[in-house]
Amino acid sequence: MDERPLTGPGETTAVVGHRASAATRIEPRIYGLMAEFETPDQLLRAARAAREAGYRTMDAFSPFPIEGLHEEVGFHRTRLPAIVLIAGTVGALTGFGLQYWVSKISYPLNIGGRPLNSWPSFIPVTFEMTILFAALSAVIGMIVLNGLPMPYHPVFGAPRFAQASQDRFFLAIEAEDPKFDREETKAFLESLNPSAVSEVDL
Repeated sequence: MDERPLTGPGETTAVVGHRASAATRIEPRIYGLMAEFETPDQLLRAARAAREAGYRTMDAFSPFPIEGLHEEVGFHRTRLPAIVLIAGTVGALTGFGLQYWVSKISYPLNIGGRPLNSWPSFIPVTFEMTILFAALSAVIGMIVLNGLPMPYHPVFGAPRFAQASQDRFFLAIEAEDPKFDREETKAFLESLNPSAVSEVDL
């Protein structure tokens, strides 16, 4: 007897195949890895080793400044002095130009036969405008370049990070670093003999 699947007009027979699919484990994103050290010399050596190993996106935390650490971590010179210089120059030109325009063009007054563009009388306002622009650019530039305000930073939640303001030293390698690999970077940090290595969540 010939057995065939019963199908109606316009219907087709569906064949279901069972496949063995391997579930892919997706690791959660992290800010980076952080190693804890007990002495400033250990932190300095660790930062130097990390830089020599090719890591560039990293940061260091300590209770006090450590000479040479900023060079090993790779901190660049701040652009703030150039910003302040440019803003101060703009302020000086603005102050002088405003007074010149008012005295010479917009509202000229003949006072005792003196020249309309008597620059010595422009000095106080020019000086004040220079200081004003430079001070404002210094404050605003510092805030912008430091990424402030920053009410929260991922490292705040790292284990024992509160000790960074007391007697512990930390080196963090961020996940954004091109060389970063969770397992390889963790093994590298552990090879530096830290007190602990921990993941820093976002």
